Amino acid sequence: MLLIIVMAAILVFRVYYLQVVDYDHYTTLSDKNRMQLQSVAPTRGLIYDRNGVLLADNQPVFSVSIVKERVEDLQQTIANIGRIIELSDEQIKSFDRRLSNRRKPYDPVPLKSKLTEREIARLSVQRHLLPGVEVEAELVRNYPFGELMAHMLGYVGRINIKELKRVDSTNYSATNYIGKLGVENFYEDVLHGKVGHQTVETNARGRVLRVLDQVPPLPGRDITLSIDVRLQQVAVDAMNGQRGAVVAIDPVTGGILALVSTPSFDPNLFVTGIDHKSYAALRDSLDIPLFNRALKGQYPPGSTIKPIIGLAGLDTATVNRQTKIKDPGWYQLKNDDRFYRDWKRYGHGVVDLFDSIAQSCDTFFYDMAFKLGVDRMSLYLDKFGIGSRTAIDIDEDRSGILPSRAWKKGSKGLPWFPGDSLNMGIGQGFMLATPLQLATATAVLANRGRWHRPHLAQGISQGINQDESVEIPRMHDTDPADVILNNPDDWNYILGSMKAVMHGKKGTARGSGRNSSYKMAGKTGTAQVVGIKQGELYDADALAERHRDHALFIGFAPYEMPKIAVAVIVENGGGGSRAAAPVARKIFDAWVLDFPEPNKEETSSHMIFKTNSGHEHTGAPSIPQEHIHTHG
Repeated sequence: MLLIIVMAAILVFRVYYLQVVDYDHYTTLSDKNRMQLQSVAPTRGLIYDRNGVLLADNQPVFSVSIVKERVEDLQQTIANIGRIIELSDEQIKSFDRRLSNRRKPYDPVPLKSKLTEREIARLSVQRHLLPGVEVEAELVRNYPFGELMAHMLGYVGRINIKELKRVDSTNYSATNYIGKLGVENFYEDVLHGKVGHQTVETNARGRVLRVLDQVPPLPGRDITLSIDVRLQQVAVDAMNGQRGAVVAIDPVTGGILALVSTPSFDPNLFVTGIDHKSYAALRDSLDIPLFNRALKGQYPPGSTIKPIIGLAGLDTATVNRQTKIKDPGWYQLKNDDRFYRDWKRYGHGVVDLFDSIAQSCDTFFYDMAFKLGVDRMSLYLDKFGIGSRTAIDIDEDRSGILPSRAWKKGSKGLPWFPGDSLNMGIGQGFMLATPLQLATATAVLANRGRWHRPHLAQGISQGINQDESVEIPRMHDTDPADVILNNPDDWNYILGSMKAVMHGKKGTARGSGRNSSYKMAGKTGTAQVVGIKQGELYDADALAERHRDHALFIGFAPYEMPKIAVAVIVENGGGGSRAAAPVARKIFDAWVLDFPEPNKEETSSHMIFKTNSGHEHTGAPSIPQEHIHTHG
């Protein structure tokens, strides 16, 4: 009896200790087992084109994930899942990589995404036999237009440890995806939103029973771009599968209307993780579909820079409107055996500056470039953005190469020679420019020297319950200095010669300007990919297709009140008049004739945007190296 009384007293004391003395401690431990604080991912902001067409949205998908700490035998659990649904070796390897890069314990690690309804059903039936395994729904990025917008929008992909170190780890605690390229990357802070939190009650297996408390996340803001998806499609169709790039800009605002790089790729493949076979096909393709030619492709601009060189010649009084030369088809420096050839074998006869732009006479520009010299040519080309990164909200564009004496001395260790100036005068030699730079320079020409830096974002939604303003540079705060000429009438002369390119009797692109109900201005160009020996003739048929000349074109329309400026490059397309100008004509026709006038509200002080919830808000618009390297 005494023993029973002692044992009973011990039990009573223990109960008293647990229930009274150490109540708070054990209640906390119990709650930790029963309740968890979870981060809640915000909904990523949507992306629209200028007309409200959805370019990037979020779609729910189901994935199966594993919490390692709740699994007794990880490999056996994976094997059990593999008997229920199909798992590839690559998916298992990807799971292992994600598990090793896991941010913290008890984080679920996805094993397979985009489950089918049948796979979801089979896993749900066997769920009680799979502790630590969860079938979860999540919103993932979807790009309705696929390849059409890939190089401009970029894509989101699974966040890695390196990326997590440069962002707010708390705000990304529930986020599995981050913008990798393009608009998705540049505007990541705007699109992502703010993380939320919730306290949930779980059972012994760790499954959520109910939500006890919640601080909802703030969704990302929606972005409206200046891009017009209709014009983007016209540009892609006009390229007709050829390698190259198209950039179209609204010269009035600097908004980019189309940004095309062909061939392209489907960004949806990268969102939840691309399989090895598909990535290898993209990576190893000779056409380099992953390479953004519009922003990173650096090409000799060829004759497309002649209008700028012509302006430099007039503005410095190196030549005037009466200056004429006789073009025999070649140019030669004194005491130099080399012949600098014109593209037309027997020359253009007697020509002035106007004729030399309209007919693209190289000989006139050889002579003018020699007299101008590299210093003055570099000065004027720089004024038009050649050799500079000028876009407001694009991080991936290259600067190209604007040669100068200092550049050649620093990069080549050699002095500048007169022959270098001759090559520079026709856009060959060391000079390299991107399609974006050529389109920007064309917009400045169309504006008669007025600068508007190119940009993609046209407006950003105010957002829901978000009071902070979005700080994005506006155009007028960051524009380079306008190009001012000593004689403003020189604009009329040079631009008139560009109109003659399209509509003159001997214009190099008169075929593309024929039968137009409006006037346009342009300049063709051809960039050599391989050099040609002295005395030899260029024979495209004798060259491998990838060694043929690149075809270039710049232009704007309508001539009187420009609404669009375009740069086109067709790799290995031959002459600019044959391959590139017809592409631009289709784009001009679509924008000037086929599409209605842009919404007047675009340029007003306020714009209407849709938020993720569908509500409308009024807010002020916010405006904000692998490379192709060829020498003539």
